[in-house]
Amino acid sequence: MKSTIEVSDKLFELYHRVHRLVNESMRDQGVSLARSKFLFFLSKLGPCRSTDIAEALNFAPRTVTEAIDGLERDKLVLRKPDPEDRRAKIVSITEVGRVVMEAAEHPRKLLIEEIFSALSDEQLDQMHEIVSRLVAKADEIRKRKEDGTVAGETAAE
Repeated sequence: MKSTIEVSDKLFELYHRVHRLVNESMRDQGVSLARSKFLFFLSKLGPCRSTDIAEALNFAPRTVTEAIDGLERDKLVLRKPDPEDRRAKIVSITEVGRVVMEAAEHPRKLLIEEIFSALSDEQLDQMHEIVSRLVAKADEIRKRKEDGTVAGETAAE
């Protein structure tokens, strides 16, 4: 039986390999995975402040500002003054940004499909259930930490 550390290490290995492959395939289409996160976010939620982006993506405000600077320079996003706060700017995706994002999304999906084709439908369902449980547990631990609840070691459920 594999230890939890061995399984965790294998999950991290998978994540890093898939991340690298996806990033390379998207970069070939003109946008890195990191930059595409901003474009996907703006495409999904619409125009918003950079502080909203930082909070939603859990990035430092300075990181978001630098990313938006680059995206704006490449004409992928547009900044306009916030009508409710003259100090703030509203960031929105441009039509060029949408085209680049959609072009990068296609190879990403193909790559993910190819990787996960190693699993049967039943295995995919099982993996989804297992990963969902792990995500829920991680969220529970994060909430405890944010609430300042001190907890000892938790037993496997």
